[in-house]
Amino acid sequence: MVVLALVLPTWAAITYVGLARARRENAALPPPPRPRRTPAKKAAWAAGLAYLAGGALHVYGLSYLPSLFPEDACWFNAGAQVMPDSSSALPVSLVCRGEEVVPWWVNPGLLVLAVTAVAATVAAVVLRFRRR
Repeated sequence: MVVLALVLPTWAAITYVGLARARRENAALPPPPRPRRTPAKKAAWAAGLAYLAGGALHVYGLSYLPSLFPEDACWFNAGAQVMPDSSSALPVSLVCRGEEVVPWWVNPGLLVLAVTAVAATVAAVVLRFRRR
């Protein structure tokens, strides 16, 4: 009980005073300059985001595919408890009773993101070594 009543408020006050003093002392210093974002860095960021978005889209598309119980894939996605006619991971496809279950935009989205990622990676490397 003594710890809660005396020690913790004292420790909080000392910490607050120390943080306030540190802020006051550092306030006079100008912030350090940010490094300039070069075109190569921008292309590298674009490539990284395209790779990340492509991976997320591919995982989303793979969520439609059968896993442990293949008949459940058609049941949950198409409403029919039958075995899938066919399925593949690339291009992402699940066919139940002759009908494609995976949304139509998954594979074109994967293609666009893959081309963007590769082009941005090549651009980043070229821009990085062109300056030297």
